[in-house]
Amino acid sequence: MDQNEAIIEAVLFTMGESVPLEKLADVLEITPEETKNIIRQMTASYEKENRGIQIIELDGAFQMCTKKEMYEPLIKIARQPKKQALTDVLLETLSIIAYKQPVTRMEIEKIRGVSSGHAVNKLVEYNLVCEVGRLDVPGRPLLFGTTEEFLRSFGVNSIEELPQPQPEQVEEFRHEAEAELEIKMKV
Repeated sequence: MDQNEAIIEAVLFTMGESVPLEKLADVLEITPEETKNIIRQMTASYEKENRGIQIIELDGAFQMCTKKEMYEPLIKIARQPKKQALTDVLLETLSIIAYKQPVTRMEIEKIRGVSSGHAVNKLVEYNLVCEVGRLDVPGRPLLFGTTEEFLRSFGVNSIEELPQPQPEQVEEFRHEAEAELEIKMKV
């Protein structure tokens, strides 16, 4: 392992969260492209050596984390893994935020048709969603977006990798929503 690899490994291990490529390049005093090549070599080496850790890319930043294959032994050690169960309500709210971000709680509630404060608060608590700013209108409502933890949890590198619904699915969802609305109107 050369000095640059050792520095990258130490930084990523110590930080515990993703570090932007540019910051790593600054520390190494080399170009971002050279830094990315070193990280690719390290990733290949970790894989070849069947190590328990890996380096993943998250939206232009890099993080050292445990390989999924190592989760079972970790669970045995921890005895009680901290895995939050996402209910249908939380998944529905999370999907709205993921696809519409940045989005206000009012916009989420308009789409869902019910109060969503509790769901949004739970998603913030689970670190899947965070406040990303305020809308520049009277009252300055909070804007919400997804976090790096969301990306890690759902196995995507960026929001652009989220699956896009097919036009037929969108039409089917629209018909289901209209039918549900008609039933509610009759009651």
